[in-house]
Amino acid sequence: MARIAGVDLPPQKRIWVGLTSIYGIGQPRARSLCTKAEVEYTKKIKDLTEEEINRLRQAIESEGRVEGDLRKEVQMNIRRLIEIQCYRGLRHRRNLPVRGQRTHTNARTRKGPRKGAVAAKKKVAARK
Repeated sequence: MARIAGVDLPPQKRIWVGLTSIYGIGQPRARSLCTKAEVEYTKKIKDLTEEEINRLRQAIESEGRVEGDLRKEVQMNIRRLIEIQCYRGLRHRRNLPVRGQRTHTNARTRKGPRKGAVAAKKKVAARK
């Protein structure tokens, strides 16, 4: 089983699809990494040799941040926006859409399930 950047790649998938399971690598970047590492991207991951895996690993390390480093950088960027109290930071803090989408009727993914109208409590009738 191939393990690159701390992620076990699915052995039954092709390389260009399997590399997308690494955070920060999409389909176009996966194909460019394969050509850079001189590995045929239509090959299945289980058919890779150790040498090909090492070349892929080196190509990914030379390209830039992936997985933990990239996640950490994104979180630091969000934390910085929150600290300087800019509009985007306030939206992140309140768990609302950040990029100008409407929230009157939509944004359920970001806001969560509907709260529903709170029913007024009925006063308990005085007992005799």
